[in-house]
Amino acid sequence: METAPAPGTLQGETTYERLCDEIRSGKLPPGSRLRETEIAERLDVSRTPVREAIRRLEAEGLVDHLPRSGAVVRTLDYPELMELYEMRTVLEGTAARLAARAASPVELEELVAINDEMRAATLPEAAIQLNRQFHRLLLDAARNRFLLRAVATVENTLLILGTSSMAMPDRAREAVDEHREVLEALQSRDGAAAEAAMRRHMERAQFARLRILRRARAEDGE
Repeated sequence: METAPAPGTLQGETTYERLCDEIRSGKLPPGSRLRETEIAERLDVSRTPVREAIRRLEAEGLVDHLPRSGAVVRTLDYPELMELYEMRTVLEGTAARLAARAASPVELEELVAINDEMRAATLPEAAIQLNRQFHRLLLDAARNRFLLRAVATVENTLLILGTSSMAMPDRAREAVDEHREVLEALQSRDGAAAEAAMRRHMERAQFARLRILRRARAEDGE
């Protein structure tokens, strides 16, 4: 018989997830101070789960603890950004190659359906969510738990960058076409072609992210 998690544990997990969502959405952009009292009041929780969540974020590299400032959301520098996308390109390319061999017909049909829904999406939030579903299903179809863990680590750090580039309509449309190229290779069970197509997709995603950062810095007058 399984023992139910303690209420405090559940509260801490929920607080952590909500802070991750706020970092991902840009509500807590890089450089934001994480004040325990303010967060506890805003999320209607005690300071204990907030403190635990901040410690977890710090352990995962999403938060820094600075003298006199306390906990702040990390700011990725340019080399870190490039290194993260290099790793993402390698890992997702490998996942596509493995999925070409291991994905079931049902999984391939679902990937096509998700991409079709993404093509028809009119709201940025829908495109972002469908894009995540597409990549998550493809990773699952690769049938490699160690690969999943490695990708999760990279994706977790990428939360710091805030809103997905899929929020840009032009980028979302491009991504749908790039997904289609990956799908064609998967359906042909061509692992090398699937990996190459996914690598191109990741390189275009990296370029779009750099474009967003350039615009943000220009608006900030940097």
